[in-house]
Amino acid sequence: MTTAILNLLLAGNQLKRTARTGWVMRGIPNAEDVAAHSYGVSWTAMLLANQIQIETGESFDMGRLLQMALIHDIPEGITTDIPSPTWRLLPSDLKPKVERGALESIVNGSTQADLLIDLWEEMNGRQSAESKLVHDADKIDMYLQAWQYESQFGNQQLTEFWQKQHQFHFSLSQAIYAEIRSYRD
Repeated sequence: MTTAILNLLLAGNQLKRTARTGWVMRGIPNAEDVAAHSYGVSWTAMLLANQIQIETGESFDMGRLLQMALIHDIPEGITTDIPSPTWRLLPSDLKPKVERGALESIVNGSTQADLLIDLWEEMNGRQSAESKLVHDADKIDMYLQAWQYESQFGNQQLTEFWQKQHQFHFSLSQAIYAEIRSYRD
């Protein structure tokens, strides 16, 4: 049992050494790793959930929300962070198959395998409020990081992130995105 848990810990630890290749491809020095992004998504999801509950009374299962935020990129410990321009060249059904296969490999032999796969499937299904909020948090963290890199390095290779307006599931997420975009002007 401890070996299976240690293997899961090692899979998570691998994300500390897995660069976000989209940033690297665009010339960002010392780009964030996947673990830093996963932390950003978790932090963002928690803050969004809290604020939405304060403003609207809508509550979230915080345990499920944070578990989904933490597991959302765990397959990248095997697949690495394959950037969007690459995925666009591949069949649309390939990404979820590859990521699920990587996740199954990571959780294989663990007593938590079913739970972790269910969380990942729920997150990718985008049906529950928690999964939708994790997707919003994922994008907000990415746009915030793009803006930070633009501000810090003056990198014009990041303008593609802003060419198309993103539509979020929650109005608070949409408002935060709009404010981030306004900082670029």
